[in-house]
Amino acid sequence: MIKLKKVPKFKDEDEEFEFWSTHDLTKYVDFSKAEKVAFPNLKPTTKLMSIRLPISLLERLKLLAHQRDVPYQSLMKVLLSRAIQQEVHIAR
Repeated sequence: MIKLKKVPKFKDEDEEFEFWSTHDLTKYVDFSKAEKVAFPNLKPTTKLMSIRLPISLLERLKLLAHQRDVPYQSLMKVLLSRAIQQEVHIAR
């Protein structure tokens, strides 16, 4: 059995972020004892951005969104996420 290191106390989130950015979590946590948890009300952090799209692409996106009865911005996020997942899978 591997002896785990003690997690230090952090003065703030920035210090904790810096620590975990440079340290291996498996040396501090026994994942065999981990429990699955869900945070159903947790929303991902978002960032506002501007993007220029050809008018024809935006019109097709809005048409698809209308057919699915969803906001076009939401549909764009779903489609972008799927495309990125596919690219990551192909790259492996």
